[in-house]
Parts: sequence; C-alpha cells; structure tokens
Amino acid sequence: MITGALRNQVDRLWTEFWVGGITNPLTVIEQISFLMFARLLDVAETTAEKRASRTKKPFQAQFSPDQQELRWSRFKQLPGEQMLTLVRDKVFPHLRTLGKTGSAFAQYMADAQLLIVKPSLLVSAVNMIESLPLTGGDTKGDLYEYLLSKLTTAGINGQFRTPRHIIRLMVDLVDPLPSEVVGDPACGTAGFLAGVMQYLHEKYTSPRGIVTHPDGQITLSGDLLKWHRDHIQTSMFHGYDFDTTMLRISAMNLKLHGVESPNVHYQDTLSSKFPEKFPDQAVNAFDVILANPPFKGSLDESDVHKSLTTMVKTKKTELLFVALILRMLKLGGRAAVIVPDGVLFGSSNAHRELRQLLVDGNQLEAVLSMPSGVFKPYAGVSTAILIFTKGGKTERVWFYKMESDGYSLDDKRDKIGDGLGDLPDIREKWAVREKANTNDRKAKHFFVPVKDIRDNKYDLSISRYKETEYEEAKYDPPQEIIERLRTLDQEVSRNMNELEALLK
Repeated sequence: MITGALRNQVDRLWTEFWVGGITNPLTVIEQISFLMFARLLDVAETTAEKRASRTKKPFQAQFSPDQQELRWSRFKQLPGEQMLTLVRDKVFPHLRTLGKTGSAFAQYMADAQLLIVKPSLLVSAVNMIESLPLTGGDTKGDLYEYLLSKLTTAGINGQFRTPRHIIRLMVDLVDPLPSEVVGDPACGTAGFLAGVMQYLHEKYTSPRGIVTHPDGQITLSGDLLKWHRDHIQTSMFHGYDFDTTMLRISAMNLKLHGVESPNVHYQDTLSSKFPEKFPDQAVNAFDVILANPPFKGSLDESDVHKSLTTMVKTKKTELLFVALILRMLKLGGRAAVIVPDGVLFGSSNAHRELRQLLVDGNQLEAVLSMPSGVFKPYAGVSTAILIFTKGGKTERVWFYKMESDGYSLDDKRDKIGDGLGDLPDIREKWAVREKANTNDRKAKHFFVPVKDIRDNKYDLSISRYKETEYEEAKYDPPQEIIERLRTLDQEVSRNMNELEALLK
C-alpha cells in the first residue's frame, strides 16, 4: 500500500491535475502511467547497458545515440517550459515508435499524447514520480491500485488490483514453463502475465547469468531462456480487457518486464464476438490461465456466447468466467483462478452445475480459502483460489485455510512481521501434498475424497469439511460462586460503612 508521505504526494498531484484542467480520472491515470513508463524505460535501458558492459554482448537499445536527450534522467533536469516542449514534441512521439509494427504495444501507444499543458504541472508530476521507489518492491503496482481507487466507476465492473504477493503465490503453484502459452481473460494491468515473466527470469537464470552491479543491484539475465526467446516475445502471453486505459498500462507493464510484443487485446471475452475475432485463442488454446476475473458487473445476457450459457446457465460473471477459462484451456491445461466464496457454496442450480463440472468433468486439484481482508480497502469480499486442470479425473481435493497473507486485514493493510504469513507454508505443503497425504481435518490443510464432496452437493467451502476442536469449558461449582459473591457483597458493605463514618 502507498501510505504516509507518498500517498499525500499522490493526492496533491491528483489535485494539481484537476486544477490544471485535467478532470477525467482515467486521463489522469493515463498521464501518470505514461510518465512512469518513461522513467522505467530509462531505468531498464541503464540496466541493459550495465549488463552489456559486463557480458560484452550487444542489446537492443531503446534510445539511439542521438536520442539520449529523450531519457528521463536527462529531461527531468530541464526547466518547465523546455521540459514541456521536449516531452510533448519528442519524448511522446518516441514512445509511439517503440513497439513493433502491428504489435499490441504499438496499437495502444499509437495515440499516446501529453495532455499536460502547464509546465508547472509537468514539473510536479515528474518530481513526484522521481521520488517514488518504482524500481524496488511493489510500489508500481501499489500506485496503480491507489490510482484505480480514485475512479468514480471503480467497483461497477468489479475492477480491483490483485496484490502482487498473491499473484506470485498463484504463479508458483501452477509453475508455468517457458514453452507454454499463458493467458488472462480479464488482464487489467497484466499483473499475472508480468508475474509469469518475472518468475521465468528467476527460475531460468543460471549462476553465471546473475549480474551484480557496483551499486549492489542484481540483474537476472534469464540466460537459460535463450531457446524460448522468440516464443516469449511474440506468442507466449495473451491478455484481454475491455478497458483501453488498462490495456495501455498492461502493454507498458509487459514491455518493461521484457516482453516486446505482448498479445493484449481490447475484447470482452464473455461476448459472442470473442470466438469470432480470436478463434485460435477462444477454444482449447492455453496451457496456463491465471486470472482474477470481475466478480460483478453489467452483463448483456444476449451477448454472452452460447457455449458458456450451455455449460452454466447464469448471468453471474464469476460463474461465466470459470466456464470461459475451461473452454479456453487445452486438454491438460491448468488454471489458478480467484473466485468469491459464493462460487464455493452457492445453492442455485448454476452454482451447483459449475462445481459439478469442475469436479466430475475435470480435475479440481485445490481450494485455497483466503481471509476476507486480502482485497481491502477496495473490496471486503471473502475469496478463494481454485486450482484445476482441464479434463482428467478428480479423486480428491486439497483444501488449505489461509489465515494470514502477511498483512493486516483492515483497510490499512500494514505489514505483519516478515510480510509472508501463510504463503511459504502453502508453497511447502503444496509441493509435498501427495507424499504427506494429510487427512487430518482439524489441520489447516487436508484432502477431501470426491465422494464426500458429491455427498455434500459439491459444496467446496472448507468450513463444510474442516473439523473444529472444542475445549470443554470448566466452571466452579455454583455453591462456591455464590459464596464468593457473598464475600464480595460483605466487603462492599463494610467499605460503604467506613466511608459513611468519615462523612459524619
């Protein structure tokens, strides 16, 4: 979370945008995102230069020798008027040329323009973004989250950011391979896709590929990915959203994570137009899908593709998205999806049909119950992570009750201790779950046979199966309690008499 001085600084900048005549929240977010991208592009270029200097290998520069003035580190030092002219007339045109022709990045950056007309506002924005520790931790994602919270429409489409530590947990559990195709049907700012790219760099960097710079920073080269570079750059990642602002941010986000040509597209994936526009991705296309789809939103039932309503007859987006993900996965493809708790135990026919489809028609592997405060302060809904494989057979399901994600569950979301909570334990227990074969339902994690789930009308809430251990309360005999009350009453009476005697 952005808190304290940084939060106040963002609030002040937001006010300055309004005073400067930019009052549309989406426009404010876009302008801040463009400037963040300009700074991070320069940071990435500096990192690539250092890596090239150490490895003596060439790299694809984003700034030619005669474009060095366009780098953030150069123009941030200019006076207001000069900075405004350079950023408007040269920096933004340069940003529009960075993507390959026909790429999603080029498509969404094609009309990128600086809408700031006051030099003082641009200087304030540049100074604020310069002060943010964007290159470390999760500040960039936290900033997006805080900016999104200012949208007056936030919540109408069920949009809220997935915390990066939850994303990383889900990525770790599905363990994507560099040869696979990864998708997110409601990608937002592409947090899941960027998380996969970061995971691959960490997993597929040899000891020789770890570069330590003089300032102590470490660069993971991902040298073991060299045989998969073309696939990663052009065909591994696919994201869809029907918010152009989110798509611009996702294109920038993925480019900064090293994906030159991500396939992020403007599309409502529940719509009947999705299979028409993207027939190769709409059905049996993905090895891995990671998603936190909208839990609610306006839905035109007549526009939903019939293949989804045939699987589960409902208007509820949270149910339709799970059906959509099953349709998009290849046979044997796997998914980790965040759903509201209602999906786990809802009593409607549609809820039961979907759960039965997951259990009887596919391999439901795990249900990870999360505490209700994970998405605060923007949503208080209780959620769970479903992990499943398309096809196969469900014989038993692994349940885990996450009690802490490492942060307080109130609106402040303060870090608790090391900020890890139950996440390391989930990773550890997931890796050895088959060998451990835990059946103790009084524990935080255990297996439930599929027969028990069927007998309970496919209820997937952990509370249905977890056994609570009660301690027998012990009380003193009533006569002893009465005697103590009498003694106390006598003591009170004696004190009152003494007090009354002092007043005479």
